[in-house]
Amino acid sequence: MATRVRGSVHRRRLAAEHSFLVLLAVGCGLAGAAGAIGFRALIRFFGEVFLGASPSLSRAVRAALDLRPAEPMAPGAALVWWRRLVGPALGGAIVGPLVHYLAREARGDGVPEVMEALARRGGVIRPRLVLVKTLASALTIGSGGSAGREAPIVQIGSALGSTLGQLLGLPARQLRTLVACGSAAGIAAIFNAPIAGALFAVEVILADFGAAQLAPIVIASVVATVVSRLFVGDHPAFAVPPYALVSAWELVAYAACGVLAALVAVAFTTLLLASEDGFDRLRAPEPVKPMLGGLLVGAIGTLLPHVFGGSYGTISAALTGELALSTLGLLLVAKMVATSLTLGSGGSGGIFAPSLVLGAVTGGFVGSLVHASFPASTASSGAYALVTMGAVLAATTHAPITAIMLVFELTQTIAIIPPLMAACVIATVVAIWLRRDSVYSLKLLRLGVDLLADQDPNVLRSLFVRDVIDREPERVAARASFREVLDLVVRSRHNEFFVVDERGELLGAIAVSELRRLIFEQESLRHVVVAADLIEQRPTVTENDDLDAAHGLLSSTGAAELAVVDPAGRVIGAVHERDVLDAYRREMLRRDLAGAVTSSVALAGRGRRVDLGGGFLLAEIEAPRAFVGRSLRELELRSSAGVHVLLVRPQGGEKQELRVPSADDRVAPADQLVIAGPSESVERLAGASRRATRPGR
Repeated sequence: MATRVRGSVHRRRLAAEHSFLVLLAVGCGLAGAAGAIGFRALIRFFGEVFLGASPSLSRAVRAALDLRPAEPMAPGAALVWWRRLVGPALGGAIVGPLVHYLAREARGDGVPEVMEALARRGGVIRPRLVLVKTLASALTIGSGGSAGREAPIVQIGSALGSTLGQLLGLPARQLRTLVACGSAAGIAAIFNAPIAGALFAVEVILADFGAAQLAPIVIASVVATVVSRLFVGDHPAFAVPPYALVSAWELVAYAACGVLAALVAVAFTTLLLASEDGFDRLRAPEPVKPMLGGLLVGAIGTLLPHVFGGSYGTISAALTGELALSTLGLLLVAKMVATSLTLGSGGSGGIFAPSLVLGAVTGGFVGSLVHASFPASTASSGAYALVTMGAVLAATTHAPITAIMLVFELTQTIAIIPPLMAACVIATVVAIWLRRDSVYSLKLLRLGVDLLADQDPNVLRSLFVRDVIDREPERVAARASFREVLDLVVRSRHNEFFVVDERGELLGAIAVSELRRLIFEQESLRHVVVAADLIEQRPTVTENDDLDAAHGLLSSTGAAELAVVDPAGRVIGAVHERDVLDAYRREMLRRDLAGAVTSSVALAGRGRRVDLGGGFLLAEIEAPRAFVGRSLRELELRSSAGVHVLLVRPQGGEKQELRVPSADDRVAPADQLVIAGPSESVERLAGASRRATRPGR
């Protein structure tokens, strides 16, 4: 009865939590739609200011209130050459100081920073990022910088969701969901694509298709789309003529487009990173670099104004076959270079729209050649532009499902779905074969953050047998009599007995379950059976094996414990199934707690104390010199000082973010440790840290 009551209470609590998240998802959807509409208006405002034919405040305001989804094909094309040259530079001159002094995470694409916030900070994103990212990206794009507006709205929507969750004091698990809701709402509102918005959030941002998180994300995406349509209208982003698969043989050409799309995506990613490296090495003040990048983009724009902004008009022209073959080839190179210069120099914007442009012009170029060679059995060049547009996006982001649904929702053309699916999958597979990481994860990998490893849902792979080893297993001599074995069963708490020879090397194991079958025959067996006659061969583990491998062996053999052996085969301990499960629960609790603590630390500020209540305190301290070079396992702060190390900020740098450490992480000079424990213990260690790190000591 009690079990049923507890189960009923648990179900009601889960239902209440789910309903609460749904309500918050509606709020995220409304905020995301408002952010997208305002961001779109701000881009048009700055576009009129920097690239308008006769800029004035009244014209800029009217442009901002014009919420048509597409921008002119080539903004600033009618301007004299010098205005096209200086427009992006002027925008960069404002963006550089704005980002450098207020929120450095606002530079560049922004999606990797959202992914890092989820993986390392429990979803905590600074509220000021909403304003800084909105202004910086609108200035960059509006002044002619070659970047898209989709990734900025992802970061803006995510920051809105994170801010809402922080204000409500939500735990890390729910905060992550709200961040994903905000990103989905932003994509859905800016693209008028609710399905693609939800899929982007779960495929890229969360990398988790869990049903518990999917429902609020879908709701946020739908709400954002509905609100956006009230202001912008319900129509596709691009006008696409009717296309169809003319011949089954065309799939070969579309497959070739997928391979080519992967090559373009990898080249784009490589050039973008090379541009970032080049500007990092450039001996110039950081706030000035976006202006220099803008000047170079302006130089390209004097000849090809198609590269300015998101270039949606260029996509429309490629889809309708309006661009000449030579123009398509030039745009492929020019857009790739211009985007790399804009983002590599520190401008703020996304790679979504540039990826779509690169795909459209690549597909248009290939399609023109294919259709000219086989006019009767192939579609026009626009069909290839449409398919390759999605394929390049899929290969760049490693998100084929999002790319497929996005292109479908942008164009509302269902006839092209089969070749689109084939090209996107082929492009993604080839791109992963050429380079493991996407444009998002590669940026973090270069900073030492491997999200593919850090986001591994199997936490047992980060724990090891040495973390849970029982150093006092039951060893039985091979010559022990049957009576001695039975006496050991009565006295021992173990379920497995490891039979060893004179050198301590493992011969096999005896399970209690097997002995039960023989206990009634002990009189006849006591003089003829020894321990070595009862053994079964069981797999073994070493101290350095991870708990995922150990748990797999325990499950497959049905054993309650396994022997831990050294390289010589001697038994040095045992690993119990219950200890593995306990370690899993503790690690999950630690990670969730660390995410929640990160939120508290971020809100309280570095070096501040956070009262956890009940006589417990949380503080961020600089690691004493005595800690340097030693692992957290070796320090044993829990037993020696009475505190837990929950988070570490590597080497105390302002750019470094808090991360969850493992027991084997070694303390580096100037590391910041977030510790928690009884107030007296925390204050004692904090005082020791101040004395040990004081100059002259």
